[in-house]
Amino acid sequence: MKNIFILCLLLAPLCLAAQEIPLNKYGLPVVTTRQLYEQQVRADGQMRLIKVDNMAIDVKYATTQNFTKKVLYPFAAVYLRQPAYEALVRLQEFLEPMGLGLKIFDGYRPYRVTEKMWEIVPDDRYAADPKTGSGHNRGVAVDLTLIYLKTGQELPMPTPYDDFTEKAHHDYMDLDPEVLENRTLLRSLMEAHGFVALETEWWHYYLKNPSRFPLMDIGFEELQ
Repeated sequence: MKNIFILCLLLAPLCLAAQEIPLNKYGLPVVTTRQLYEQQVRADGQMRLIKVDNMAIDVKYATTQNFTKKVLYPFAAVYLRQPAYEALVRLQEFLEPMGLGLKIFDGYRPYRVTEKMWEIVPDDRYAADPKTGSGHNRGVAVDLTLIYLKTGQELPMPTPYDDFTEKAHHDYMDLDPEVLENRTLLRSLMEAHGFVALETEWWHYYLKNPSRFPLMDIGFEELQ
């Protein structure tokens, strides 16, 4: 206890910010106001959510063309915490000489959207249980694929995005050699840039130790 007290004295702004995060009905601390979010950013710049505007995006959740058949985001945008964003920028720069790039399907996801998804797919292989929250809610998870920069065409992958079958799993091997190579390439690149793969979704990656970033439930409108 003494060591914890000393640590909080040394890191008072961060400790204060953590103490002020309200708990939701599951007892999880969730940032729900722009004011609290900005307070955390002032205490630690890595908490900042950055809008991705220098990579291709295809945000299905801003349309009805997703597994919920509902519009979940008010507009198509991708936000990521600063360390996740910077890692992807480095990866994009690495890919460009090869004529390749990234296409992002999703990044930060408000907690309320995770609750809606769980109502439709209550399976933690493919959707996050609101009782624990998601790396997306923390702004450090990203859904993405590889594209050819010249045409914008996606490299062949095992399944379309958000295909909740075993074919989307990383250990599913009954695939064309080109598809297996592309899946392996994406995983190798993401892991080399500090991300961890979700074994049941070839497109989903998250930064190591995601819990150091708090869960958030702030709408896209408030982030503009």
